[in-house]
Parts: sequence; C-alpha cells; structure tokens
Amino acid sequence: MKLLILATLTISSLLFPFTFLNFLFCSLLALSLNFWLIPGGFAWRNHHRSSANLPGPSGWPLLGTLPQMGPLAHRNLAAIAHSFKATRLMSFSLGTTRAIISSHPDTAKQILCGSAFSDRPIKQSARLMMFERAIGFAPNGVYWRNLRRIAANHMFSPRRISDLEGLRREVGVEMTEEMSRNMTIDGVVRLREVLQKHTLKNIIESVFGSDFKTVRKNQLSEMVREGYELIAMFNWEDHFPVSFLDFGGVKRKCHELAGRVSVAVGQIVEERKRDKNEAKNDFLSALLTLPKEDQLNDSDMVAVLWEMIFRGTDTIAILLEWIMGRMILHPEIQAKAREEIDTCVGCNRHVRDSDIPNLPYLQAIVKEVLRLHPPGPLLSWARLAIHDVHVDKVLIPAGTTAMVNMWAISHDPSIWKDPWTFRPERFIEDDMSIMGSDLRLAPFGAGRRACPGRALGLATVHLWLATFLQRFEWVPCSTKPVNLSECLKLSLEMKKALECCVVSR
Repeated sequence: MKLLILATLTISSLLFPFTFLNFLFCSLLALSLNFWLIPGGFAWRNHHRSSANLPGPSGWPLLGTLPQMGPLAHRNLAAIAHSFKATRLMSFSLGTTRAIISSHPDTAKQILCGSAFSDRPIKQSARLMMFERAIGFAPNGVYWRNLRRIAANHMFSPRRISDLEGLRREVGVEMTEEMSRNMTIDGVVRLREVLQKHTLKNIIESVFGSDFKTVRKNQLSEMVREGYELIAMFNWEDHFPVSFLDFGGVKRKCHELAGRVSVAVGQIVEERKRDKNEAKNDFLSALLTLPKEDQLNDSDMVAVLWEMIFRGTDTIAILLEWIMGRMILHPEIQAKAREEIDTCVGCNRHVRDSDIPNLPYLQAIVKEVLRLHPPGPLLSWARLAIHDVHVDKVLIPAGTTAMVNMWAISHDPSIWKDPWTFRPERFIEDDMSIMGSDLRLAPFGAGRRACPGRALGLATVHLWLATFLQRFEWVPCSTKPVNLSECLKLSLEMKKALECCVVSR
C-alpha cells in the first residue's frame, strides 16, 4: 500500500509540470482566440463592440483575410460577403489593417460620394514611386484640389481630348497594319503585345508630344514595366508595422526606380522649358502654360506626368483584350457591330470621334464588357475614412480602409437579369451612364475621387474598337482557343494572353 501511494505521488509530481503547461497553453489559446475570433477579425479587436452590427469573417490569426487576397480576390470577397449575408457592408482584416467592403450600390454610393472617405490609403511602393504627389493618391486638401482642377480644365477637358484625336487615329491604324503583318508572317495575332506597345506609344506621345525620341520611349517603357512588377508585389509593411523588414528588396527597388524616373522625366521637362518653338498639343505643354497661380514645381510635375504614363497604359490595353475576346466568342454580336459601323461610316474612310455617338451598339458592347470584366473590380484604389462616420447606420471608425466590389455588384442577379450572360442589348434597353452617377455600374469610380481620365479612356477604346471591327473579321486561333480565366494584378487581366486570327475585309 505504501509503495502504491508513493508511486502515485511520484507520478503526480512528474505530471504536474506538464499539466500546468497544458493548462497555461489552453488558457493562452483561449485568450488569443477571444482576441481575434471576432466579426471582422484581428484588426477589429478594439472596435467590434462599437460596430457590433457589422458582420464579417474572423479570418486567420493575425493575417485576417490576407490569404484570400490574390489573383481572384474580387470573387473570394464576393463569396464571403454572400455567405455572411453582408453584401451591403462587411468588415474584414488585412493583417492589422481594418477594412470594410460594399457589394451593393446603396452603400457603395455612401462610400464613394461621402466626404468622410476623401483620402486614399497608399501602399509603401506607391508612396516611394511618388504617386502621393499625383492625382490618384495625393491627400485631400488644397494641393489635391488644385491638381483636380488642372486635370479637369487643362488635361482631360473635351477640347484636349479632341486635340488628341489625330494621334489616336494614327495609332489605331498602326495597330491594324501590324496585325496584318503578324498574320502574314506568323499566321496569328498576339493581341496583348500589340495593344501594350501601341497603348504606351499613345500615352507617351499624348503626354510629351509626337516628336519624342524612340530611345526615351523605350526607356520609359522599361520603367513602366518595372513599376507594374513592383507595385503588384506583396509588401508586409502595407499590412503590419514592420518597416525594418524589406523582403525581396521592394522598398529599395522602388526608391531606385523613382530616382531614375525623376532624372528621366525631369530632363524632358527642362528641355521643354528651354524649347522656344510653338507650344504643342500635349499634357506637358498644358502644364507648362498654366496660369501662374496654378503652376506646379518641377518635382510635383514629374510625379503627375509619371502617374499619367503609368496609369494610362494598362487599363485601355486590358479592356480591349477582353472586348476582342468576347467578339471572337460571339461572332453574331461582332457582325451586328460591324454592320452598324458599315451603315454609319462605310468602308472608305477611317472612323472619327464624331461617329461614336451614332454607334450605340458599339458603345453597348463596351459597357457590357466593363460590366462582366471590369479592369478594376475592386475599383483599383480604396478609400480611407478620415474621421468616424456612419455607413448604413453602422459606425465606421476613422482610419478604416473602405472598398467597393464593383465586380460583385455587376454580377448580382438581384440587380442584373442573367448577369453571367454577355448581352450588350441590355444597354440599348436601359441606356445607363457608366461615368459614376449610377452605382449599378461605375467601373471608373464615383464622387470626387473618380478616375479623371475616364472620358479620354473611353474615347480611345471606342475609336480603336471601331477601327478594329471596320478593318477585320476576328476569328479564333485553331491552336489556342479564347480563355476567359481571370487574374487580378494591378488590373483584372486575362490569365492567358489572347491569340487570334484576323481576316481583312
């Protein structure tokens, strides 16, 4: 008996440390679970009680919903919002970043058009590449309002867009000629390569003029490509307070790129200032001839011009690739659009900007592609709450990042009949504006932070699309069928680059 008691006491004394450690581990686990297993996740730990009516996923410990933010983030966030019955407004965490997202027109309007969301959160890479001094990311204030006024009156005005029509027509014709050469030599058109090359040429000559040297075009082209890669890279500092870490050297590379951009674009600005020839119809000339009270210093001018080149290249090329993919998959719609062009314009002259209002079906095609494949499905750049504000009667604390899932809205069956069907006729039946007044489809955003170049972008897309359809019949490539799989990088791209064939008319 004594031996049994002694053995029991010995075993108990040996097990006590393990029992205690197990208890301690379970207690700490329970406390940590209580810390992050809350609606919205870890970043909402100090606010979930004040915003108790705001549903959302808990996500992963510390990471929150970051694992779902990838090449299909728009679809993943839409599915999560639907599962939580939180399409009007949902909370979630991106590391320590507190965020909300709207998948409904009503709450989207409150965010995009509300004065409380007048700033944008900015990634470290974008800040280092000078975008904080340009129109897209500059904080709300006197400087940003001056940039906005300059853009509206001098850079994207109807007169400026009209002045650039000749360049757009010339680039459109050059693309069709290159496509014909590609068919003769290779028997296929690699559309993405053609579009990216000529879209960059169009924006560079719009910004700096048509006499811009080829060497400099190539230099800027390489900088834009490098910038796309850097700004798309994941950076821990965007979501966690770990500024001492620079995995992959993102910050160092951004800093180096910004230095090269400042030198290259700065030299162009200085040379134009010394040029006493007649003023040109480009954006740089518009900036240099501003009234004295509106003029920008050289560093701010470099940032504005760099942003225009950077953001003016990818969206148009990506949208046209989606459109031509749809034209190949829907030959009956392509034929109907071509018939409209033949009736209005004919085959003996090039399409002009003045023809576009007489091509409603062509405009409807562009709208339908923007609905199904918006280049910025999460409206590219989010908003930032500058003070506490109520959205849909829920308190949103200052510093919260606010997103709008335009892809989710434009695929919502309660808003759109047969939302997965490609049917341009819906916009003939309901000729809605896509410039931001109707949040059922606002691919360029809405409110004061809407894309300032949206009118120029649409003018370019309409003119080039009409040119492509007037010149060619578009058919699939026998070895590589059209693949509509998506990949969200800086914009929503086709995962597989479009290869096709064209038949001259």
